[in-house]
Amino acid sequence: MQNLLLSWFVNAIGILLTAYLLPGISIEGFGSAAVTALVLGVVNAFVRPLFVILTIPLTILAFGLFILVINSLMVLLTSSIVPGFRVENFGYALLFGIVLSLINGLIYAIVK
Repeated sequence: MQNLLLSWFVNAIGILLTAYLLPGISIEGFGSAAVTALVLGVVNAFVRPLFVILTIPLTILAFGLFILVINSLMVLLTSSIVPGFRVENFGYALLFGIVLSLINGLIYAIVK
């Protein structure tokens, strides 16, 4: 249970930092970041696998890079669900996914 809460907290901090770094991303505060982390986790757990399975041929043709497109779509979906989280366009969603992964990796390396 502690690992789940730690992961949720780290993701929320990562979302706040990423929103601060990217001008096309806006978030209202830590509460919105926490809700965004929760919704993004649920979307990645339930919706993303369906997209990955349905797009296997396209992902193979694109040498796996289509996964970045799927991640961006999950960020845009989360942005449409969470009221305090806004992503301007697909490009910022793509950057958000990449930067968030790097920031979360750095935070996890520091915490653990």
